[in-house]
Amino acid sequence: MSGSAIALALQRSDRPDRRPSVDTAAAVVPASSMQERPDTPGGRPPLPVAAPLLPLLPGGGLRPGSVIAVRGSVALLLALLATATARGAWAAVIGMPDLGVLAAAEAGIAVHRLALVPAPGQEPAPVAAALLDGMSLVALSGVEQLPAGARRSLVARARQRGAVLLPLGRWPGTDVELECRTETWHGAQAGHGRLCSREVSVRATGRGAAARPSTARLLLPGPDGPVAEIPGPQACRGRGLRRSA
Repeated sequence: MSGSAIALALQRSDRPDRRPSVDTAAAVVPASSMQERPDTPGGRPPLPVAAPLLPLLPGGGLRPGSVIAVRGSVALLLALLATATARGAWAAVIGMPDLGVLAAAEAGIAVHRLALVPAPGQEPAPVAAALLDGMSLVALSGVEQLPAGARRSLVARARQRGAVLLPLGRWPGTDVELECRTETWHGAQAGHGRLCSREVSVRATGRGAAARPSTARLLLPGPDGPVAEIPGPQACRGRGLRRSA
């Protein structure tokens, strides 16, 4: 699909009552110019993720053509996008009006390869389908409202194009589901100071190679912002972190 077709899909709700607001319209460039085109899914290696996330993902990363649902944490979703975009992959996030470029950058995402579509209109599925044609990673919020037929179409499009679909919420039949639960925040134990990291528990379930559940305890965010492994005693470094889900 050409870049003009992608731009048309992003603007398909151009009536005043359905007009989307796109934070990074300039990032939607002609798909033919992207180095990371997911046109040929067969034989492609998984997209990389940060080392602390590897035990949760069969195959050592984000498998092209798969669906990986994230529940309970936008921060976990951003962590999944970070390493891949830093190494050249393009990503889109749809339906998250509260997500800004600064928060994405603090999570380690290469924001010049990120398209934000905060308000896709009443029908986000066609927007997601168009972006799956030209992006390696497409995250979608509000999935509980999608009809079953729209879900099946998006799964088929992701598999055909070799892209990774990342629904934020419950998605029946997902390849991998990652559920994040907050355990504790570090940095203000004495009743003052700044929050510097959050300890979470992430449980992975799914089908196929992911059929056996696994759990990992992580710092999300870590002391420096991106996801990190849990070391010994916590030590805050740099600026305090804004508290987010």
